[in-house]
Amino acid sequence: MHGVVVHARRGERAAYRPLESPLCPGSSDPLAVVEALLRLHPFPALYVADLDAITGGAAQHGVLRSLRRRFPALALWVDAGFRTRAQLARFRDRGPGRAVLGSETLALPFPPAATGAAILSLDWRGGGFLGPRPLDRAPALWPPEVILMTLGRVGAGRGPDLDRLRRYRRLSPATRFYAAGGVRGPADLRRLAAAGAAGALVASALHDGRIGPATLRRFACAPLS
Repeated sequence: MHGVVVHARRGERAAYRPLESPLCPGSSDPLAVVEALLRLHPFPALYVADLDAITGGAAQHGVLRSLRRRFPALALWVDAGFRTRAQLARFRDRGPGRAVLGSETLALPFPPAATGAAILSLDWRGGGFLGPRPLDRAPALWPPEVILMTLGRVGAGRGPDLDRLRRYRRLSPATRFYAAGGVRGPADLRRLAAAGAAGALVASALHDGRIGPATLRRFACAPLS
């Protein structure tokens, strides 16, 4: 947000503040934060939410280009508030990463399954689905990889939404689901793996040390990666 990494909590974006992390003391600069994360573990992919673009502002193209130049081997998964197929095409022409289509901003007709290598993020706030119906219950419209984003659990230390993951696994067993929001530590990663998650989006537990290098090495070799 506004060129710096912010600490997301519960999806309450007006309250987000620049990240304060022991991994990179005194800096919320995106390059410094990513360098610190890669010192912790050689992550293959980085999820980036361009909150300016998601909320209707100017996309942070410069930040994405800087990340791509500094970390060419790191895959970027980018949610930049895509609303139309034309926006997605322009993003792909610039080549900064792999598009994440957030249901919160997505407008149909725009079936994610027809968008090539894009990832779909099914987003919830509170108990409500954010996005066009029937996208949340229509596996035929989904690409092979789907993020289950529970905004109310992001940065809140409430644990991941295992019930939702299980329901969606039953609905579409072939889909690779990534859990987003609430991971507190190794025990939650084990629960997600047991529930069939393909992976998890984790930030707070890395920055505060609840998930460290030994845990990351162990799960990098497991189905949850």
